Amino acid sequence: MNRQAVDVLEPSSEHYQPHRPAITAARGAGATAPQGANREGVLRILVVENDARAADTLLKGLLRQGYAAQSVGTGAQALRAHHDADLVLLDLDLPDLDGLEVCRGIRAVSNTPIITVTARGSELDRVLGLQAGSDDYLVKPYGFRELLARMDAVMRRVRSQQSSTARIIDHGPLRIDAGARVATLDGEPVDLTRKEFDLLYLLASQPDTVVPRRQIMAQVWDDAWSPHGRTVDTHVSTLRGKLGASEWITTVRGIGFRLGHP
Repeated sequence: MNRQAVDVLEPSSEHYQPHRPAITAARGAGATAPQGANREGVLRILVVENDARAADTLLKGLLRQGYAAQSVGTGAQALRAHHDADLVLLDLDLPDLDGLEVCRGIRAVSNTPIITVTARGSELDRVLGLQAGSDDYLVKPYGFRELLARMDAVMRRVRSQQSSTARIIDHGPLRIDAGARVATLDGEPVDLTRKEFDLLYLLASQPDTVVPRRQIMAQVWDDAWSPHGRTVDTHVSTLRGKLGASEWITTVRGIGFRLGHP
């Protein structure tokens, strides 16, 4: 990531103040997350970026906003360090591993939110990033205030999921456990990304009802994704494949989607 990748890394406080818990302390750039930082209300950000200068600039901006932040420059380091983070900002162009593999590796063992921050901006790149487990996708160069807003939106969704009452939905042989965030089909677990699970749960929570695309965008993506893309269609297609039958999710042309009965 070059210097152009982040414009205005030092926004004045009157322009944007993201919602977050009270801050008790800040730490120096690149330091190790203090024990208990999350319990004290400091949101811990892991920046995965191989450009040291760009990473340092981003760290300084995050620290000025009151976040605790550290950076690593390789995929291997990210796979070791993400356990101590509340949110990961992941560049895909890393020197040792492809960022998509790093994203999949984190998602395989953790629900830590991930925002992919990369110069790869094609529709296919975005789709691959989301399918790998990213919660959001931001293309460089980007504005720092937009990054803060996306971070805030992702964390709002996470807090909402954590605070919601756990529910188990049975839909024929399909069982969805919202508390454990596990879906099973005929008793066998279905391997889903965070977004795939959220989409399936939304459809299952309104059985035999057509859920409009706009509602899906609002509740699953918090309107953070362009309505002109095919993100929803891509996730629906992937879900159908993982559930083993296209009849599981019915497309109602021009309106939205409905959970079906294969």
